[in-house]
Amino acid sequence: MGGTFDPVHLGHLCCAEQVRDACALDAVLFLVAGTPSFKRDLAVTDAAHRVAMCRLAVAENPAFDVSALEAARPGITFTVDTLRQLHAHYPENVELAFIVGADAALALPEWKEADALAGLAEFIVMSRPGSSLAAADADRLAQAGFRIRPVAPSALDISSTEVRRRASCGQSIRYLVPDAVRDYVLAHKLYRKGDS
Repeated sequence: MGGTFDPVHLGHLCCAEQVRDACALDAVLFLVAGTPSFKRDLAVTDAAHRVAMCRLAVAENPAFDVSALEAARPGITFTVDTLRQLHAHYPENVELAFIVGADAALALPEWKEADALAGLAEFIVMSRPGSSLAAADADRLAQAGFRIRPVAPSALDISSTEVRRRASCGQSIRYLVPDAVRDYVLAHKLYRKGDS
């Protein structure tokens, strides 16, 4: 499950657990993005902080783990490169599935090296509030070579943008993020106005 996770919140964790259960996945690896191509013009919290928060968030779930693979890679990061690295890392009997939101899934044919990307993993497409994959869109993705498995988790309507906004105004983020993540945000003074 790739993402910027700036910060990781309970909606991410809830979706990951429900997808893991619905798709009978052995594990979910949270791939913390380094410098994602689609956010290169936006301010993103240092990757070391985002990796640390993800590790705190998943610490109590033995089926969850965190990878700093993308976060450690210099320059713009692309999913196709990450999936290639994961294939090289894991034994051949490991099947990869990439969890993506329905909004992002619509653009998969435009991602870097889309033809290669389509063959590297199955794509588990999560419906989110206000964004689901229509049958015509699923057909279009299948025609482009993508193996798609739609899942509709009963997600919590939480966004990292809203968490950052609340934190920047000194508002509570309790019950939006795990307590350990909230404590980390406060201790490191992340997302405060005027702070970098």
